[in-house]
Amino acid sequence: QVQLVESGGGLVQAGGSLRLSCTASRRTFSRYAMAWFRQAPGKEREFVAAITNNGDNPDYADSVKGRFTISGDSAKNSLYLQMNILKPEDTAIYYCAVGYYSGSDFMSTYWGQGTQVTVSS
Repeated sequence: QVQLVESGGGLVQAGGSLRLSCTASRRTFSRYAMAWFRQAPGKEREFVAAITNNGDNPDYADSVKGRFTISGDSAKNSLYLQMNILKPEDTAIYYCAVGYYSGSDFMSTYWGQGTQVTVSS
């Protein structure tokens, strides 16, 4: 079992930045790929970004490419999402996940409780 705790969400104006953090209860990077997903009101949860279990090959949704950066710190069992040039459509609850890749698809095994990001226009 892995517990994941997200932090760093909040209210920001369009064009601003936020950095989300996700801390795992135990060592995850050597065993799992890690990812960020988000869910906006009335919409399905969607993939945002992921990295493999060795921290390589970051993968991004087209909607965030060039604006968001995923990274991890294995020593701290932590995953980060640096979000720049935020847009109102980025407003959502952001979830951290650990899992694995099945082909090109990220399959989640554990989820965090989520952190709210609100971008005002």
